[in-house]
Amino acid sequence: MSQVPHRVPLVLAIFLLVAPSYLPSFMTRRFLPPSFMIGILGLAMVAAGWGFALWARLCLGPNWSGSVTLKDDHSLVRTGPYKFIRHPIYTGILLGFCGTGVVISEWRGVVASGLALVAYVYKSRVEEGRMREAFPEYEEYRRQTAVLLPFVL
Repeated sequence: MSQVPHRVPLVLAIFLLVAPSYLPSFMTRRFLPPSFMIGILGLAMVAAGWGFALWARLCLGPNWSGSVTLKDDHSLVRTGPYKFIRHPIYTGILLGFCGTGVVISEWRGVVASGLALVAYVYKSRVEEGRMREAFPEYEEYRRQTAVLLPFVL
């Protein structure tokens, strides 16, 4: 699988978050008022997202890979967050992006979260194809779980 279709939107998303001085002024306008509680909410979202992603990564154990790869003795993990979501690492990272957007409360955070969503929806679809090929029981698992967000996506 080419890494370009999911990496380009992720690189753009990260650029939006870390380089506001290079962006047009409308991207750095606030969509939420400055507030200590909004900042705390955003930080809690970031922490929850990264914690969720870490939990999912630990549940994958030796099956984990940074790229779409099937390993020797690869198994279909259906425990922990994988009981409800097929791609919980991506879910956690997306929650982290959204939390960062809330912390900065500028439109660039909304756009960055949208770009990250596009990247991970694409990557999850590629992975879904590989998993269907490798595991006959994947279709049943697919029917029982959400891709990224229970009851939504």
